[in-house]
Amino acid sequence: MRGWMRSWALALLLGALRASGTELTFELPDSDKQCFHQELDRGLKFTLDYQVITGGHYDVDCYIEDPNGRTIYRETKKQYDSFPHHTELTGIYTFCFSNEFSTFSHKTIYFNLQVGDEPPILPDMGTRVTALTQMESACVTIHEALNAVIDSQTHYRLREAQDRSRAEDLNGRVSYWSVGETVILFVVSVGQVMLLKSFFTEKRPGSSAAGT
Repeated sequence: MRGWMRSWALALLLGALRASGTELTFELPDSDKQCFHQELDRGLKFTLDYQVITGGHYDVDCYIEDPNGRTIYRETKKQYDSFPHHTELTGIYTFCFSNEFSTFSHKTIYFNLQVGDEPPILPDMGTRVTALTQMESACVTIHEALNAVIDSQTHYRLREAQDRSRAEDLNGRVSYWSVGETVILFVVSVGQVMLLKSFFTEKRPGSSAAGT
C-alpha cells in the first residue's frame, strides 16, 4: 500500500516535468499588432499553438521571424493553428500577431509556446535495456494521463471562453432587439389610439357657424 502511495506521489511530481513553455492570453486591439520575443539556442524544437477566443470572425494574422529577420511561418486570418519547428540559428525569435486588417473589432488571443522536448521521467529511461518495474510502469502511465488531462483542460477552457463570448454577444443583440420592439409597439399603440380618437370626435354644429 505504501509503495502505491509513493508511486502516486512520484507521478504527481513528475506531472510537472513538461517541456518548458509559456502560456498567455492577451487582448489585441483593432488595427494593431503585438509581438513577443524569445531567445532560443540552435537545434531546439519549439511548437507554437494559438487560437482566437473572442472578437470579430475569430481570425488573426500570425508570423514568426528568425534572428536574421527571415519569415519562417506566416498565416493570414486563421482561427487557430499549430506550428512545430527546429531552430537553425541561435538568437532572438519574434512571434507576432496582427489585427491590422480589422477596423472595429478587437480580439482575445491565446497562445502556448513550448520549447524543447519533454525530459524523461526516469533518468536512465532512454538508455536502459531492462524492462520497467511495475511501479515505474505505473508512473509512466500516470504521467501520460496527467499530460492528457492538462491538454484537455486547456482545450475545454478555451471552448468555454469562446462559447461564453458568443452567448454574451447573442444576449446583447437579443436585449437590444427586445428594447427596439418595445419602443415600436408603444409608438404604434399610441398612434392607433390617436387615430381611433380622431374618428369618434364629434364636431359641434355651432363651431362652424361661429367661424363664418
